Amino acid sequence: MDNSPSLSPQEADRLYSTVARLMTREHWDTHFRDDIAAILRLKKERNAVILAHNYQTPEIFHCISDIQGDSLALARKAQGLEADVILMAGVHFMAETVKLLNPDKTVLISDPKAGCSLAESITAENVRALKAQHPGVPVVTYVNSSAEVKAETDICCTSGNAKRVMKHAAEQAGTDSVIMIPDEFLAANISKETGIKAITWPGHCEVHEQFTPRQIKQYRVMHPGVVVVAHPECPPPVIEAADFSGSTADMINFIAQEKPEKALLVTECSMSDNLAQLNPGTEFVRPCNLCPHMKRITLKGIRHALETMQTPVTIPPHLAEKARASVERMLAV
Repeated sequence: MDNSPSLSPQEADRLYSTVARLMTREHWDTHFRDDIAAILRLKKERNAVILAHNYQTPEIFHCISDIQGDSLALARKAQGLEADVILMAGVHFMAETVKLLNPDKTVLISDPKAGCSLAESITAENVRALKAQHPGVPVVTYVNSSAEVKAETDICCTSGNAKRVMKHAAEQAGTDSVIMIPDEFLAANISKETGIKAITWPGHCEVHEQFTPRQIKQYRVMHPGVVVVAHPECPPPVIEAADFSGSTADMINFIAQEKPEKALLVTECSMSDNLAQLNPGTEFVRPCNLCPHMKRITLKGIRHALETMQTPVTIPPHLAEKARASVERMLAV
């Protein structure tokens, strides 16, 4: 392969324009241009597609990814891709989900240590113990979980479809309660909205659990008129203090439709950067809580992954079949 990356002046101008509100041209040329050029070339050579979660940094999200979105959107769009290689610019459980839905494809993650505090809070053994304690109660598992945990569940959900899935699971089982794991706060927030009892697990996202109602109050004092938009992985008192709560896709749609003059996104900081580029009429107040796991994904890491085809995601067949079924049940709902 010819490893000398290059972009035409026109292509460089176009790509830089997608992040122009977030960084200088000098910074983009110095730190990102060569890696972006190499990645775009490697994508063609490998017949590869890059999926990027909303929490990825702007140079990844806007300049090299083919499909962007939250967990639900990426899970849906990952099905049946015609590429030979799929690279997940996100954390490990997301790459596993892509592999579950594309078992015959090569799925890469540029840093296999990009984990998730929430996913790592629970094991398959924990799920089996919960089922033994609550026989007959359906298990709804947030996609922010490992394949081995998904294999023990009845149906998966995302923050975007949790209400619908929770109601569906309870109706199908003829119960007024579900085991909803591993995110304790998401389960509590969705339970309050649906009226369905949630048997929870004490798992939390290390980014969203940091937010407090006191912080929200302070931001409102510092930025009069700010519209507060919170992710449902936040503690319930934070959701109560917000003006709107929803998945990352719901948050994106809210900003696009409501066009607030000033907004505070109570979620991972890079999402504000990405939305600032797309919504120039809104000023984003940035409570910069960063996910250390998402930030392990870098342009240089993605370039290296496509050059070396490392690291491929593998799931033992006995787990994959059952885990895939729980994800496909979610997509059917």
